[in-house]
Amino acid sequence: WIILGSDDAAMRPGGTTLEDVDYFNSAFAISPEGALTGVYKKRQLVIFGEYVPLAEYLPFLRMLSPAGEGGFTPGTKVIPFRLDSLDLVVSVLICFEDVFPHLVREYVRGETDFLVNLTNNGWFGESAAQWQHAASAAFRAVENRIPLVRCANNGLTCWVDPIGRMHEIYFPGSEDVYAAGFKIANIPTLAQGEERTLTFYTRHGDVFGWLCLA
Repeated sequence: WIILGSDDAAMRPGGTTLEDVDYFNSAFAISPEGALTGVYKKRQLVIFGEYVPLAEYLPFLRMLSPAGEGGFTPGTKVIPFRLDSLDLVVSVLICFEDVFPHLVREYVRGETDFLVNLTNNGWFGESAAQWQHAASAAFRAVENRIPLVRCANNGLTCWVDPIGRMHEIYFPGSEDVYAAGFKIANIPTLAQGEERTLTFYTRHGDVFGWLCLA
């Protein structure tokens, strides 16, 4: 099985030209037989990076964004990836979606074995932002008591256990997170037929925070 990230495009209903196409930042699940078994479209887009707000009313704003004339359209729902031959169910977060607690809890269900974060951290170079992003992601594992696998094209590729500890941070024999290569990790999963016990936060979200505000 492979889970990979790529741009995607779809013609709008009734569309006939390239002006009628929506573009998405997406993740794909591909089986060992080469079949496309799942497509997830990123829901939380990066402002001015993947879309420009109010651009239809203030076109000059497009000049402020690498998204340019187009930009991405947000996805609308969580799509769990079912890796049937492995008896696994995983949910994918793209890029900085793992920063939002209220969003991530929607990806965790009783059958979810672990979360996967595919992220392009090349924007950050070799700065502290690599570690800051990973540190934020660790809280999503803790809040939902579920393993989180992070795969970064530049930066901190690792996995986080349900109590927030990071594993497989460095490549063997190195303390450099930027080396090119691959990692093999053992991720704890649910036993066959087992349901995950959902945490209070997974079930109720920011109730405690709103009560404090009140």
